Amino acid sequence: MSDVADEPPAERDMPPGRVVALDLGERRIGVASSDDRRRVAVPSEVLERTPDRPALHRRIAQLVADLEGTVVVVGVPLSLDGAVGPAARRILAEVAELQDRLQVPVVTCDERFSTSEAHSSLRATGMDERSRRGVVDAVAAAVILQRWLDGRSSREDVAS
Repeated sequence: MSDVADEPPAERDMPPGRVVALDLGERRIGVASSDDRRRVAVPSEVLERTPDRPALHRRIAQLVADLEGTVVVVGVPLSLDGAVGPAARRILAEVAELQDRLQVPVVTCDERFSTSEAHSSLRATGMDERSRRGVVDAVAAAVILQRWLDGRSSREDVAS
C-alpha cells in the first residue's frame, strides 16, 4: 500500500474554498488553483526551484495565501505499477516539509502521465515547443488538480 491518498482523509472536514495544486518538479514547480466551488482547475504559474528549500517553501506558503487556498494537493509520481519509487519518496518527503510549513491541509494525488497530458493539450493548441516549456508545469498542476476535483465530485455523487 502506498502513502499516496486518492481520497483525502476526513474530506468532509476540509475547509471550503479554493484548492491549490503543486507539481513539484526537480527544476520547476507548477502551480494551479481551483474556483471557490472546486469545479474547475486553472494553471496559475511556474516557480523556479532554488537551492534554498526553506525560502522556496515560504514562497509557496505566500502563494497559497495569495490564491486564498484552503487545501493544497501535491502530485506524487507513482511508478507505472502504482508503487512508491525513488521519485515518489522524494516528493513525499517534501510533502511532509510542506505540511509543517503551510497553514492548510496538504493532501497527495497520483500524478502519473500529467506532464505528458499537459504537453498533448498544449500541442493541440498549436503552441510551439519553446513556448510550452514556460507553462507546461502549471498546466500539469492543473491536470493533477482537475483529476483530484473530479474524483472528489464523483465520490460526492456516490454519497448523495
